[in-house]
Amino acid sequence: MKRLFIDLDICNQCKECRVTCDYFYHPQNNGIANLREYATFATICRHCEQAPCVNSCYHNALERATDGHIKRYKMRCTSCKSCALACPFGVIFHDFIPYLDSKCDFCVGITATLPKCAVTCPEKAVEVRDIAAEDPDKNIYFVGGHLAVHSLRWSREDVQPVKKR
Repeated sequence: MKRLFIDLDICNQCKECRVTCDYFYHPQNNGIANLREYATFATICRHCEQAPCVNSCYHNALERATDGHIKRYKMRCTSCKSCALACPFGVIFHDFIPYLDSKCDFCVGITATLPKCAVTCPEKAVEVRDIAAEDPDKNIYFVGGHLAVHSLRWSREDVQPVKKR
């Protein structure tokens, strides 16, 4: 199955994103910011039990969803960036918190041409690939039904206990 693919290892190294978006309903939309945030929160966020990012948000824009993941309500977010400062692992990047909302629809149903994000990414961090299954050995994970992400995935099970001397 063809999926939109984002390599967060490459994407997060760019100093300035030059990717453009085909999102039909709002031509000024930059869906790549939403795509990066969604992929990062799904694969890299530690989903802390105490969640300092959630506790630091004065506007209740962050909350823990029923599945345990951190969810952001963009209409409540004032872009104060207190969550980015509070994150002990540096997962919430400042550029993920725009005041204006953007949305990626993964160009679902568009098959005639490649999405503009895949064409305009100079580093080829965003592509359309035929990926049938997740491959943890290659750090490729599915996020939803139309997105594949290449990233180290954080898991509590991966954390090794500290040996006492």
